[in-house]
Amino acid sequence: SGLTAEAAVDRVRNEHRARFAKARDPYIRERLHDFEDLANRLLRVLAGDKPGERELPEDAILVARNLGPADLLEYPRDRLKGVLLEEGSAASHAGIVARALQIPCVGRLMGLRDRLSEGDLVIADGESGEAYLRPRPEMLEAVQQRIAVREQRRAEFALLRDVPAMTLDGTRITLLSNAGLAVDLDTLDDAGSEGIGLFRTEFQFMVSEELPRLEAQTQLYRRVLDAAGDRPVTFRTLDIGGDKVLPYLDAEREENPALGRRAIRLGLDRPSLLRLQLRALLHAAAGRELRVMFPMIAMVEEFRAAREMVDVECAWARRRGRALPQLLRVGAMIEVPSLLFHLDALLPLTDFVSVGTNDLLQYMYAADRTNPLVSDRYDPLSPPSLRALQEIQTRCAETGTPVSVCGELAGRPLEAFALVTLGYTRLSAPAGGVGPVKRMVLSLDLPAARRGMANLLGSSAGSIRNEVESLARKLNVAV
Repeated sequence: SGLTAEAAVDRVRNEHRARFAKARDPYIRERLHDFEDLANRLLRVLAGDKPGERELPEDAILVARNLGPADLLEYPRDRLKGVLLEEGSAASHAGIVARALQIPCVGRLMGLRDRLSEGDLVIADGESGEAYLRPRPEMLEAVQQRIAVREQRRAEFALLRDVPAMTLDGTRITLLSNAGLAVDLDTLDDAGSEGIGLFRTEFQFMVSEELPRLEAQTQLYRRVLDAAGDRPVTFRTLDIGGDKVLPYLDAEREENPALGRRAIRLGLDRPSLLRLQLRALLHAAAGRELRVMFPMIAMVEEFRAAREMVDVECAWARRRGRALPQLLRVGAMIEVPSLLFHLDALLPLTDFVSVGTNDLLQYMYAADRTNPLVSDRYDPLSPPSLRALQEIQTRCAETGTPVSVCGELAGRPLEAFALVTLGYTRLSAPAGGVGPVKRMVLSLDLPAARRGMANLLGSSAGSIRNEVESLARKLNVAV
């Protein structure tokens, strides 16, 4: 109609806004966000901006309504210094990717885009979850001092890189890293990590425009194992669904996708997808140790079915004379509360288990951790949470099942203090959390901490965070 391409996209976007605003079905209204994202991508492409080659000024802070985990990877890492989201949160998977890239991420800043102009000075504080718009000189000076202190702490953590994580009483704690991106492999040595306790295989699927083929998956897994060397790597099979959506994979509409067909449920419903991944993992780990764990196991039968697929793929490889891993260990993630009452049946079937605290706690409290309206309704440092974690550790100790924690809690010194006090000796954290947690471990008198924690678990309070912190301070633990 004589409009420029950009103007045509903008006009159609406005038409969609008006049409979707009239829809009665809330699901349909929410799909407006998808069209908004599509329109924004179109406008960027029309402006000559190629995905993966986004240009940013020096020391840029990205402001958006929301972001998917793969979106961050389209920006140059050396220039992107922070992310501010109106609707997203630091607990979302985009926030997890940001932490992997060591980029501060702050969410739940409603109306932010209307209050900012390009070029404004902004401070993004990922530690406190706060953002300061157009800060005054004294605020800027205070933040620069904090940054200097942080750099000093990083230097101290670097000195601890090769120091074994051992408590004052001689208890050895194994500190591993969470990973999922190729860039994570570069931080293993810098962080002093003893291996990868959680490799999120779905990130490869999320950044690809089509389903990764067998060879592409095999190459990535082999690269991960090569980077780790003789250190252990635990691969989590594909965990998509909820807020992790693959555009090339048809998915039926679900009223509550977080409780729908995701993770192992999708793998069992689409066995060719899971078997292809297992085949790639077995091929990549030929002659080496392979550790595979299945996410979101809710029933023992699901683990049996998934492990049977591993056996089928091993038999397929043997028939064709292909090399298999020298040592194969198969485990389950404990992140659905139903397993707490069936550990006696699950643990004898597994070679190891790992506690995914992110999902376990949101399901325990029926509160979506990415939803700002309810995500602050519970505190991980509360008696119900800690008792559940203690129950898992106790059952694993009784059966001799190796257990680790791979949720975000393992990367925060205070929460890690609680986990170690409960008996966990294997923690997998974001790379940036290994140093602070190691410093905490080196200052910990474990028997004294256990005596103090035992008194707190019987509390009737909704949160005992202050009490746990007071206990740590009393024992001179570096939290």
